[in-house]
Amino acid sequence: MAQLYIVMATYNGEKYLSQMLDSLVSQTRPADSIVVVDDGSKDATVQILKSYANRLPLTIIQFEKNQGHRAAFSRGLEEAKKNVGENDYIALADQDDIWLPCKHELLMAEIERSNVDLVLGDAEVIDSKGKKFGDSWRALNSIPEHLSLHALMTGFTNVTGCMVLFRASLLKSVLPIPVDVFVHDQWITFCAAARNGYATIKTPVIQYRIHESNAIGLGHNHTWTGNLKLNLQWAKMLQQTPHYERLPENGQKFLDVYISYVEKRLSRFLLPGYLPWIAKNAKSLFPHIHNFLPMIPRVLYGIMGAKFATKFLGKS
Repeated sequence: MAQLYIVMATYNGEKYLSQMLDSLVSQTRPADSIVVVDDGSKDATVQILKSYANRLPLTIIQFEKNQGHRAAFSRGLEEAKKNVGENDYIALADQDDIWLPCKHELLMAEIERSNVDLVLGDAEVIDSKGKKFGDSWRALNSIPEHLSLHALMTGFTNVTGCMVLFRASLLKSVLPIPVDVFVHDQWITFCAAARNGYATIKTPVIQYRIHESNAIGLGHNHTWTGNLKLNLQWAKMLQQTPHYERLPENGQKFLDVYISYVEKRLSRFLLPGYLPWIAKNAKSLFPHIHNFLPMIPRVLYGIMGAKFATKFLGKS
C-alpha cells in the first residue's frame, strides 16, 4: 500500500500551529510520516510539535539559525527521500493553515485518476482569527486553473504548495532544489509539468490563512522592472539545469528567445521586432488573459521596454 509523507516547515509558529496539527490528526486518510523542519524558531514552536508526538508520526529537524522556507523544505524533502518508495506520495504543509479532513483522500484519488505527477486543490481563505472571507483562493487572486509548460518557464505560477500532493518518484527531478529557486513549490510544479504533467481540482482542500506574517500571501511588493528581473533570473536558472536538455526542441527554443526578449526589454525603449513572437506566444506570456480582445493591448504592451515604461507610464 502506498505511503503518505508530509513535509512541513515551521518558524516562530506558536500562534496557529496547534490548529494546523489538529487538522492533521483529523485527516480521513492519516499520514504515515511527517517530517517537520523548524527553521530556527525562538518561540514555543518546537515544544508544541513535541507535544503532538503521541498523536502524529513526527520527525523533527531543527535548524540552529533561520535559513528561509526554501532551505527548510529542501531539507525536509531530502529527509523524506531516504524512506519513500516509488509509489508513495508527498504533501507539503505550512504551519498556519487548517487542512480540511478529506484533503489527502481527495487528492490521492485525483492523482491516480489523472495519472499525473502532481495534483492541486483549491482553498477557502480565512483571516488571522479564522474567519472565512473567500470560498476560493484561485478566484480571489484570479489564478488560472492550469498553466502550460511555456507559461511556467516565464515565471508564472498557479500553485501554492500547501494545496498539492505529488508522487514521491518526482523527487528524482526535484532534488536538489537549485539555490536560485526562490519558491520551492514553483520549482516542484515545473518539474511535474516537464515530466508527466499536473492536474487541478476545484474542491477546496484546506483553509488558507492570510495574516500579517505570511511568507507569501496576497499581492507582492515587486516593482515592474523588479518582476522582469525575477522572471529573467528564473528563466536563466532553468536554462542551466539538466531539465533544459530534456525539454522538447520547441520548449528549449521558447526559453532561449524568452530570455533574450526579457534582457532586451530591461535595456531598450521599444522592441517592435518581437511583436510577431509575442503575438504567437501570447497565451504563454499572458495566461491570465482568456479572451481575444483584451489580449490585443497586452500584446502591444509587450513591445514596451523598461525605458519607455519608466518615461511614459510611470513604472519603476
